[in-house]
Amino acid sequence: MYTIGQVSQMFGLPISTLRYYDKQGLFPNMERVSGIRKFSDTEMEALRVIECLKKSGLEIKDIKQFMDWCVEGASTYPQRKSLIEKQRERLEAELVHMNKVLDMLKFKCWYYEQATRYGSEDQVQSMIPDGLPEDVRRAYENAHHD
Repeated sequence: MYTIGQVSQMFGLPISTLRYYDKQGLFPNMERVSGIRKFSDTEMEALRVIECLKKSGLEIKDIKQFMDWCVEGASTYPQRKSLIEKQRERLEAELVHMNKVLDMLKFKCWYYEQATRYGSEDQVQSMIPDGLPEDVRRAYENAHHD
């Protein structure tokens, strides 16, 4: 069993956030000893899931729904799976987008290194796209395809 202070340190979360989660009903079976919250391994695992869902962009009300489904039991597996799949798909799409952004930045870093080396952008422009080094060409192509 862990105290709220210990959990706060372990997860890098403010105590107020943990209290908020508790008030939202995200730890429905949390034990209290003389009014003091005691986090068991069950709450620790729930907190890992809560933080994952939160980082995935899910709102607290939707996380609460997910946690309620967990309490309801096996009959809610399809709903839980659906929610997780939607978040996964959303994040995968975001990753594709962010990789395009990252590739553009990689290309531009290379581009300006070369422009600095040559003292002009003219020679660098003439290399696009077929004269680019392989890794830079891949980044360029990914950044420029919709």
